Amino acid sequence: MKINEKNLSAYSTSTSPVDKEGWLCKRGELNKGYQKRWFVLKGNLLFYFDRKSDKEPLGVVILEGCSIELAENDDQFSFKIIFHGPNNRSYILGADSQESMEQWMKSLACASYDYMKFMVADLQRQLKELEETPVRVTLQVPNNQVTKKKESSGQSSPQPPPRGRNNPFNKPVNSHQSPQRKDIVSFRKTFKELHNQLGRPILRDRNEWRFGLMKQELKTQEPLITL
Repeated sequence: MKINEKNLSAYSTSTSPVDKEGWLCKRGELNKGYQKRWFVLKGNLLFYFDRKSDKEPLGVVILEGCSIELAENDDQFSFKIIFHGPNNRSYILGADSQESMEQWMKSLACASYDYMKFMVADLQRQLKELEETPVRVTLQVPNNQVTKKKESSGQSSPQPPPRGRNNPFNKPVNSHQSPQRKDIVSFRKTFKELHNQLGRPILRDRNEWRFGLMKQELKTQEPLITL
């Protein structure tokens, strides 16, 4: 795999969306001491800089074929990125709090392409199950529209309720059931129909905005990684 370092460096400081960024202490296999670095996560690429204002990163970690685990040492709030296979290195990172460590571990664990494939497959399974279950939707029609409809069909307008006072204890046996509103129209829609009507336009607009930013930055550049 060939990496275009120039384009990769430009992408690290571009205006493309950032998933997470912040200070972490980094320790490698050769250098046993911790060094404070500014980390920027974009997709499955984890860049790290010497200073936050630097224009070029010191390095990048491609988060594929790895796992995120707690570090097996006495250092507080530390975790590691472990790459599986022969001759693969590991990175040990340290945060400044338990909350920060957990947030970084979750973000890094969800950054790989394999995780995205798993999530898409799970969402497709849930969507298939919901499509088979009809959703009951209640539509309320204004009273004046119901009256006009009855008048046009030849029915007389409803009579006003009696003004006499009734004993509240003299109720029929089934009086605990609430009467059905005459101005309520009920019908059924499947989840697929609701999804097409409401969900897909929002998802389409979000994807167009997200990928539009990336295309604007990289339309005149070569691919970051060439096989």
